[in-house]
Amino acid sequence: MDNSDFSVRLSAERYLRSALPYGGLPGKDSPQMAFFDAASEGDLPRLRELASGRDAEGKAWLADVCLAGGGPFQTAARLGKLDAVKCMVEELGFDVDAGSQQGITALVAATMDERMEVMRYLLDHGADPNKQYSAGFAALHCAATKGRAEAAKLLLSSGASVDIASCDGTPLHFAAARGKIGVMKVLLEHHADPNKVSEIGGTPLSEALCATDKGLPESISLKCVKLLVEAGADVNPTKTVTPLVIAATYGLIDCVKYLLKAGADPNIPRSCCGTKPIQLAAISGSRKLVELLFPLTSPIRSLPNWTVEDIMAHADSRPSKPTVKPVKNTKLQLKSHGEEAVKRKDYHGASMFYTEAIELDPSDATLYSNRSLCHLEMSKAEKALHDANTCIRLRPEWIKGYYRKGAALMLLKDYKKACDAFMAGLQLDPGSAEMEKAFRGAVEAMKADHFARKGFKPSVNWQWDKILFPGNGSHTASHSEAVLFALLGMVKQLTSIVPWI
Repeated sequence: MDNSDFSVRLSAERYLRSALPYGGLPGKDSPQMAFFDAASEGDLPRLRELASGRDAEGKAWLADVCLAGGGPFQTAARLGKLDAVKCMVEELGFDVDAGSQQGITALVAATMDERMEVMRYLLDHGADPNKQYSAGFAALHCAATKGRAEAAKLLLSSGASVDIASCDGTPLHFAAARGKIGVMKVLLEHHADPNKVSEIGGTPLSEALCATDKGLPESISLKCVKLLVEAGADVNPTKTVTPLVIAATYGLIDCVKYLLKAGADPNIPRSCCGTKPIQLAAISGSRKLVELLFPLTSPIRSLPNWTVEDIMAHADSRPSKPTVKPVKNTKLQLKSHGEEAVKRKDYHGASMFYTEAIELDPSDATLYSNRSLCHLEMSKAEKALHDANTCIRLRPEWIKGYYRKGAALMLLKDYKKACDAFMAGLQLDPGSAEMEKAFRGAVEAMKADHFARKGFKPSVNWQWDKILFPGNGSHTASHSEAVLFALLGMVKQLTSIVPWI
């Protein structure tokens, strides 16, 4: 997302959230919104005027607005408003490492669009390049995700840890998973560990190969694989799935050829089921890949006729023969057991099945969504939220992840963030009645919580349903609804995988 796109998203989200009561946005004429606007526009006289006479607590209140992931300070940094950033740090006393309501710092924000002058200023004034926010992400993760090579160099020269880990891995994991070759080179030049294993069991090499299943061209994946192998990535790891197993599973012929030349052993099976790469290649339907692996693979005893034809035929047969059981069937069987356990309301048992299935395929978003549901039913909100966030990372276009996230936040009584999660789902599918109902519920909970905190009941009959959903659930196309959903569609196109990333 470039700067102009971010500006449009900012405007669209402001319009949408302005209709939210108590936890949406302050009134358009409030000092808080005026301060936000002044920061985003680089209006220094207005910033000084609004902050005049306020103590530290008053200035903190003034900046307590979060829109598109950032407050006034972070938004000014994201938009490259260096003078506004300087004013807030040097004149108004803002903490250079202050985070928005979502935890995003000004340094992270500036990294997104490679605002080098702002980044240098913040780092020169003590910004911590290793400060982490949501799920352990740091500025270097953001540079890797967006492919900001120059920003990565600056961060590393300023003390950023090259292998700083989040729950989804190091910056090298992030860059490899998105084919950001330029950033990968920078990270490897600074001795990033190409064999680091993430919490979900992946290495940078496995991330680069698995990314082809999510749309990354094999040609790009191959370039990433070559970089990693040349940097010392192990092509025959013992603690994780081998790269050759992954490449064969996805039918990546060029990647398999390179891995074999690099010393990958075609006789190492997938540990969970004993299936060799040649069998996985047959299951994927790639005869060419089977022919490539055939002379290098030791005969399998369960196949009496060791020929390419028999290997292909055996893969096409029904999975009643346990000797060549496809990996996907193993995962599906566990998933089926989990679904049966959910029907029995045995949520603990179901979560165990889903956990085992995740160990077989940590890239399947549906498994995290299902396990998140189990955690919700067991009132384990934090675990439910973690799984929902992983689901969103793996399938950002699938609304179920946002629904699970919103439900977890509702359980945590963080109604404002729950509204944001459900709204993100509506941005993806404005016609989802389930998401609309959940969003309504979050708005009502937020309103009730506000009144409970204030100790009084509303004296008027609030009609937020009619403001937010003029069709009253029937989706009758009124003018205001059409405008709202048109903006939702626009924000859908502009929203990236993770807010601000």
